[in-house]
Amino acid sequence: MTLPIDPETENPPQPIGIPQTNVLFADLPIPEPIIRAINDLGYAHCTPVQAKSLPETLHGRDVAGQAQTGTGKTAAFLITIFKELLETERVHPTAPRAVVIAPTRELAIQIADDADDIGRYCDFRTVAVFGGMDWEKQARLLEGTVDVLVGTPGRMMDYMRRNMLDLRRVQVVVIDEADRMFDMGFVADIQFILSHCAKDRQTMLFSATLSYEVMRLAHIYMRDPVEIKIEPEQVTARNVEQALYHVPQREKLPLLLWLLEDVRPKRCLVFINTKRAGEWLQFKLYHNGWDSEYISGDIPQKKRIRLVDDFKAGKIEVLVATDVAARGLHVDDVDLVVNFDVPQDAEDYVHRVGRTGRAGQKGRAATLADESQVEFLAPIEKYIGAKIPSVIPTPDMALDDLSPSFRETVLKHRPKKPAGRRR
Repeated sequence: MTLPIDPETENPPQPIGIPQTNVLFADLPIPEPIIRAINDLGYAHCTPVQAKSLPETLHGRDVAGQAQTGTGKTAAFLITIFKELLETERVHPTAPRAVVIAPTRELAIQIADDADDIGRYCDFRTVAVFGGMDWEKQARLLEGTVDVLVGTPGRMMDYMRRNMLDLRRVQVVVIDEADRMFDMGFVADIQFILSHCAKDRQTMLFSATLSYEVMRLAHIYMRDPVEIKIEPEQVTARNVEQALYHVPQREKLPLLLWLLEDVRPKRCLVFINTKRAGEWLQFKLYHNGWDSEYISGDIPQKKRIRLVDDFKAGKIEVLVATDVAARGLHVDDVDLVVNFDVPQDAEDYVHRVGRTGRAGQKGRAATLADESQVEFLAPIEKYIGAKIPSVIPTPDMALDDLSPSFRETVLKHRPKKPAGRRR
């Protein structure tokens, strides 16, 4: 289907995703086991943040990098960590050799999963610790040999204060999404952890913005850090088709149902701004024949992990989510992202839309804006440096391709299941 573009929109689509550079991983001083894992994952060229940071970090330099989630920074610091661990000897039988501090459990889990992928030929053990899960079970994980520890500040501090976690022999420390941890009130926690780490270490810090507070932390706890900036326009790619629909609130659900029927995604992420809206929307999608679930920060951690795993496995077609799923959620083959609500923060738009079109694949992203949310669009378009192409939703928009029952659902807002979809 060709989307009807508003003639007043002058700029062509400027999609969000992960661009690549002409810098090859194979041309960098990366050990063979890591290169083999990168090849297995289907990557050959570096993203901008990797191309700028790896030449510094692979030679032991401290780096403070400005980069958003979804730009490839996780792979950049994990490659650096595994290179360091491969080329040095363990000096303590069990103590962690590398530490990654993350703001949320979702991001900690994702980083640990990525570590398993990138370090698959390195024979290193990665352990993740975070709140919301069994304290004693995670404590037992620390009793064995730990090479890479990924954790949230609170849970890490808890084990440190009980003398169950010793970071005095850490060789590499990574602070991921530093600005978000500042916003969440973790500054003192980060300072506590860093003050208990080995003095002679390599430190990497990544943040969506390198504010005064973030850089102050960098200069206190890092050694002459190299500052790297990946501007927002540098994280846009050409493999995600964006579309903006101006619709009244009451027409959002029928439009979403039409989009789902038109695209027929194997996996679709639908973002909303409030818990109440998420629960309502998941109910409506389910009763319109879509295998859907809802995820937010209020859902127990075990269930959230199960839902994400089911979504990755294709057992869930549509995952309705608050922004808890926008950051740190890496799921390949997400065909469609829908902003059912326009995000109030411009960075959240980048994070949400960045969930599709990953690993060089094509993706689609639709934003449904009612009158109350139009004011959020200008900051988003300024941030990404482009106009989001406006689509005029008209009653005859490809409806001839739909079944009569589903056309009736779209036009009259009746919650009937589309023809051909059965539970």
